[in-house]
Amino acid sequence: MTFWLCIFATAIWFGLAFFWHNFWRVDQRLCLAPPALAHYPSVIAIVPARNEQETIETCLDKLQSQSYEGDFSIVVSNDSSTDNTGQILGRLQSANPTQKHKLSVVDGKTLPSGWAGKMWALHQAIEQVEAKGAGSASDYYWLSDADIAHRPDVLSALVVHAETRRLALVSQMVKLRCQTFWEKLLVPAFIFYFTLIYPFRAINNPASAIAGAAGGSILIRCEALKDIGGIEALKSAVIDDCTLGKLVKRSGRNIWLGFGEHSISLRGYDRLTDFWQMVQRSAYTQLHFSPLLLLLALGGIVVSHMLPMLLLCWPALVLMVFIYWPTVRFYGLSPLWALTLPIAGALFGAMTLSSALAHHLGWSNQWRNREIGKS
Repeated sequence: MTFWLCIFATAIWFGLAFFWHNFWRVDQRLCLAPPALAHYPSVIAIVPARNEQETIETCLDKLQSQSYEGDFSIVVSNDSSTDNTGQILGRLQSANPTQKHKLSVVDGKTLPSGWAGKMWALHQAIEQVEAKGAGSASDYYWLSDADIAHRPDVLSALVVHAETRRLALVSQMVKLRCQTFWEKLLVPAFIFYFTLIYPFRAINNPASAIAGAAGGSILIRCEALKDIGGIEALKSAVIDDCTLGKLVKRSGRNIWLGFGEHSISLRGYDRLTDFWQMVQRSAYTQLHFSPLLLLLALGGIVVSHMLPMLLLCWPALVLMVFIYWPTVRFYGLSPLWALTLPIAGALFGAMTLSSALAHHLGWSNQWRNREIGKS
């Protein structure tokens, strides 16, 4: 029995390594030295912000510092923040005449029933942009989270990538902070599992039905967003970024998702509970709230992660470390961290189970100091 379990676990990792879109190679990256364009289209950055007092100033400073040669402006949607975000935005808007790119602030209204908070914030900002006529004159929206710091040439790289490849959507998986123990254990694993579920090469292949995006940084053509029904088409989506990618690709347009190593997340996950809350918010949604898929997912973690370690199944362990190492290296960590995937996998399994229990038992599920689905 032990022999066959080892063979089964090894077969799983062999299949993932060589027959699943090379998801683990970390080779889909945004080029930051692209060729120049004859004409740079206009872009409006839309930044949804809720309780972002620790990061919003740095985020906007980096956006204001973009070395973009085309018309570029920034709209921040203050999503009913209960901290000092509103005051900071007011101060920055007052100082804006000295800045290169125009900054506008939209004060969000109460979250209506049926809307996810971030989608409501984006919708209000875009609605105001279009009411002023700027939306019809703009070519792209850049949806960027309020806790991201972009290098000055990132926007140019995104636009050139979209223009030269005729893409309707270009998204980058921003580099998450990876400094504390829990971040080193869980951040690379989180990225690894994300690329497993949404293999970047398949997403970037027009012939593949697989689609997705990463919500921290999405450049989308205004006409493409309008054609899928606007942000309202995503209003209740918890995994809004991947839903957006799917809708755009299903509309017959090409999309691209890659690693954005020069766009850095400023948000830290110092404690296990910080990461747990973030994963619990959407893990069961990813499984379509299906108890059967939950059992399969948890069983898959046991067979592929736990048994090779317990049975000392070296072929499976070697393959596991081999395909996890590129993600660990991307985060600049010691190769020894590649040995921790079984532990991280067990924790993610527990987070997924917690997500399912929260759904079925009606536990409060909070994100950014707001209960999911409520104002």
